[in-house]
Amino acid sequence: MKSLYIMLISLVIFSCQNQGKMEIQKAKQASIDSMKVANADSIKVAFEKQKVIDSMQIEMTKVNEQKVEVQREVVVVNHEPGTTTTTTTRKKKGWSSTAKGAVIGAGVGAATGAIVSKKKGQGAIIGGLLGAGVGAGTGAIIDGNKQN
Repeated sequence: MKSLYIMLISLVIFSCQNQGKMEIQKAKQASIDSMKVANADSIKVAFEKQKVIDSMQIEMTKVNEQKVEVQREVVVVNHEPGTTTTTTTRKKKGWSSTAKGAVIGAGVGAATGAIVSKKKGQGAIIGGLLGAGVGAGTGAIIDGNKQN
C-alpha cells in the first residue's frame, strides 16, 4: 500500500510540472502570434506608403510629359515664285511651379491624412488642404528663384 501512495504522489508531482511547461509553451506561442500580427501591420503600412510614392511618381511623369509636349502650328502660303512656306512652332505653356506644388501637395496630403486619421474622409480633406497650402508655398518660392 505504501508503494501505491508513493506512485500516486510522484504521478501528481510529475503532472503538475508538465502542466507548467505547457503554460510556458502557450505563452511563447501567444508572443510569437502577436509578433506576426505586428509584422503584418507594419507591412501593410509600408505598402500604403509605397502606393502613395508610386502614385506621385506617375503624376510627376505626367507633368513632365506635358512640359515636353509642344504644340505646332503650320502656316502654308501659296507657292508662287518669290514666296516661301513658313512654319512657326509655338511652345505650349506649362504649369507654374506654384500650381504643380499645390496639386502634388494636395495629393500627398490627402493620402497621408487618410492613412493616418481614424476618420478617413475628414483626414483626407484636412491633409489635402494643408498639403496644397504647403505645396503652393514651396512652388511660389521655386517660381521666385526661377525669375531671379
